[in-house]
Amino acid sequence: MFKKLLDNTDPKSLANKFRRNRFKHFAEFIKDTPRPLTILDVGGTADFWKQMGLNDSSEYQITILNLEEPLAKQLNNLKFVQGDASDLSQFGNISFDVVFSNSVIEHIPSKILRQKVADEITRVGKKYFVQTPSFYFPFEPHFLFPCFQYFPARLQLWMLKSFNIGWFKKCRSKQEAIELLRYNSLLRES
Repeated sequence: MFKKLLDNTDPKSLANKFRRNRFKHFAEFIKDTPRPLTILDVGGTADFWKQMGLNDSSEYQITILNLEEPLAKQLNNLKFVQGDASDLSQFGNISFDVVFSNSVIEHIPSKILRQKVADEITRVGKKYFVQTPSFYFPFEPHFLFPCFQYFPARLQLWMLKSFNIGWFKKCRSKQEAIELLRYNSLLRES
């Protein structure tokens, strides 16, 4: 039931309703920025921009950066590049009007790497918009379990090794569960 409500590939899902509401903040953030607007989306998808209605607009030139090699290089006003957000040396200083990142930074496993990503984002963009789920929201969005983020680590590990939780199959080992937690960790610091 929760998966269907929170499936961000379903345009009618509750998750997408929340996403569109959050996107209004971004639209407000960029409304006075001259067009055409260049955007670097760190860790994004073409589907996101399609759902937000900006995937075929000459007012926006959007570069989507991901670790994986892209299946396509260009689609309408969307350009796809492979890269690591902690090293954006393929882009010069202030290369983009805006750097955008939606629910990515909580998947970066260490504070040092998160700081490198933040430094690179501020280097390549004139301004930036980085969003992450709230640690204090009672429903954990990765594991789809109420208050999961408040449980002691031992309980989280036991649950991940004992059950399919949220988007994830039951972990086969403690190490697999530890890695899953490291790469899906809601942030408390700003």
